[in-house]
Amino acid sequence: MIAVDKTLLGLLDQHLQSMPLTVSDAQKVLLVNFVQLIDKWNKAFNLTSVRDPKDMLIKHILDSIVVSPHLHKQHYIDVGTGPGLPGIPLAILNPDKTFVLLDSLGKRVRFMKQAGYELGLKNIVPVQSRVEQYQPEIELDGVISRAFASLKDMLHWCQHLVDSQGTFLALKGQLPQSEISTLPDGFSVTEITALQVSGLEGERHLIKIIKN
Repeated sequence: MIAVDKTLLGLLDQHLQSMPLTVSDAQKVLLVNFVQLIDKWNKAFNLTSVRDPKDMLIKHILDSIVVSPHLHKQHYIDVGTGPGLPGIPLAILNPDKTFVLLDSLGKRVRFMKQAGYELGLKNIVPVQSRVEQYQPEIELDGVISRAFASLKDMLHWCQHLVDSQGTFLALKGQLPQSEISTLPDGFSVTEITALQVSGLEGERHLIKIIKN
């Protein structure tokens, strides 16, 4: 068991008070433990350019879990997940949902497997693959992407992952109007939500897209 960093835990508590999320004490500990694991492995594996655990808490954890209230189905894939963002924080908050965590780099997938083991997460499936080559073994309800690619590229690479019942959930900063206006044929935006992330400067938007 990882000894939890009380300073980070207090900081997380403070930020969560101004966000519309329900997070149990046990989940808070796991989220902080995940930050501690990223920090520990970052020195050797260079998992993220963010070096300060307090910044990781805001830029990685809070910026991931803000999507949680928008997940209404069971099986999701997080494409270009890196060290498991937003997939692992979302898996911590949604133990009833499954998250395939897809990345092309072996060191990141090894980290995610170790993190899943140390945090006791049974609902993540880390996979090493390029997204366009990955064939899901289960029917997926949604594709999540955060800082992965333009909307056009995301839909091009990921269109085989869900059918017409599935949703593409793109987490973006400023609203990318030019990307939205040049969506490929056969796709349409169903919802755009402005997200509020405590402590984070700049805008955040969640864009939901479906196949027509």
